[in-house]
Amino acid sequence: MAGGPAVASDGAGYRQFITDTRPWYKNKRIIALNLCICLLLITSSTNGYDGSMMSGYILSSFEVEYSSVTAWEDEFHTPHGGKNIGSLAAYPFAPYFADGFGRRPTIFFGACIMVAATILQTAAHSFGMFIGARFLIGFGLTFAAAAAPLLVTEIAYPTQRAQATSMYNTLWYLGSIIAAWTTFGTFRINNNWAWRIPSALQGLPSVLQIFLIWLVPESPRFLVSKGREAEALKTLAYYHANSNQNDPLVQYEFEEIKAAIAFDRDVAANVGWLSLFKSAGNRRRMRIIIAIAFFSQWSGNGLVSYYLNKVFISIGITDNSTQLLINGILNIWNFIIAIGAGFLCERVGRRRLFMTSTIGMLIFWTLQSVCLAFTPLIVSYTVEILPYSLRAKGFTIFNFSISLSLIFNQYVNPIALAHLGWKYYMVYVAWIAFEVVFCYFFIIETKGLSLEETAALFDGDETVNMITGTAHVGTTGEKDIDNDSNEKISDTRIE
Repeated sequence: MAGGPAVASDGAGYRQFITDTRPWYKNKRIIALNLCICLLLITSSTNGYDGSMMSGYILSSFEVEYSSVTAWEDEFHTPHGGKNIGSLAAYPFAPYFADGFGRRPTIFFGACIMVAATILQTAAHSFGMFIGARFLIGFGLTFAAAAAPLLVTEIAYPTQRAQATSMYNTLWYLGSIIAAWTTFGTFRINNNWAWRIPSALQGLPSVLQIFLIWLVPESPRFLVSKGREAEALKTLAYYHANSNQNDPLVQYEFEEIKAAIAFDRDVAANVGWLSLFKSAGNRRRMRIIIAIAFFSQWSGNGLVSYYLNKVFISIGITDNSTQLLINGILNIWNFIIAIGAGFLCERVGRRRLFMTSTIGMLIFWTLQSVCLAFTPLIVSYTVEILPYSLRAKGFTIFNFSISLSLIFNQYVNPIALAHLGWKYYMVYVAWIAFEVVFCYFFIIETKGLSLEETAALFDGDETVNMITGTAHVGTTGEKDIDNDSNEKISDTRIE
């Protein structure tokens, strides 16, 4: 057999094996796969809906004319902490569910808890019930959110993987938009359904996932890790090559996945939590992952989410209807920007987008505005730089870091705003300047690389050659495919 595929610096390793020249929208299997991915992406929408719904409750509660929402504030005392505590309680267990039982069962489990939690939240008539529901929402959402982006990045068509994974965090704004406009419409209802209707609608994405998640393919990497190689090959062939298991692209992906997981077992058998920090390559990964997790919440966006009303008041916008209207429009604007950035991640590159967004935030935050362009990247970049054996645990560290940053926002921001006023904004100016410097020196470009090829950027070529050196790709009964072969298919790829 020919030698294994070399790791190409431009990520062309898998591209040369793509023989299907049709546009993706003319390929029924790719369309079906992308619909499955959409079902996974709405996990992020659920999270976005929750944050915007709570913001809508707070904004609405300042309008004394509508006694129903004011009663919500009086009865529940504007609770925020339950969800974060629920998330923290789930973090130790979520990655083991995702790696042990599979991505789909973990999403299903989280969705079931979310449905039960939203029912409890909608029916709540006391502070204890509401806080308990908030705890369960955070607990269930953590399980779903721990597995959904992993499954997206592990089943997506190779040339669409970056865009698909980037859409995960982008769809946070879709949920936020729906919640913002739902609360804008319902806060005028002069009874408790003013807040119960938005609460009930929060469970709809989870209901869809409960009934439809089993139509989504399981991760081929998970299947290979469990010795179910025939199922993994069948899944790759069905969605990536119209069921042709001998397709060069399918063989390339399959062999590379097998080699990478075999390497994890033989060379990196210890995949406990300490493995995230043992090797130099993993320490570089975690430095970036933890940093961008905190950057995502400490770039001024925390002030325009839960404490948007205080920002409005500080600039003289005190009318409740106007605040809710701006909140709805702002979420639409953020969604448009995030979608654009998500589709540009592969064309422009991760590093350039990180630098553009951080510099943009520095400029516009100084002028009292916010730029959220790297929103699509924080999830996609995190999962793609982690090897399979550490992907679930590393992503949990990322989510845990976000929770810590949110707790800081929850308790520090309102106190700082009350005591410092506009001067507190200058703290963010200095912090975002630090973000610019960090991104310039530490963010590594991964444009065009497969999940296995990114290992070269952190672990070195020698480690990657140990993985890819055993990944022999060939067609049965015909000639083998070699990276150095003159018979490359360079321009025929689905995009």
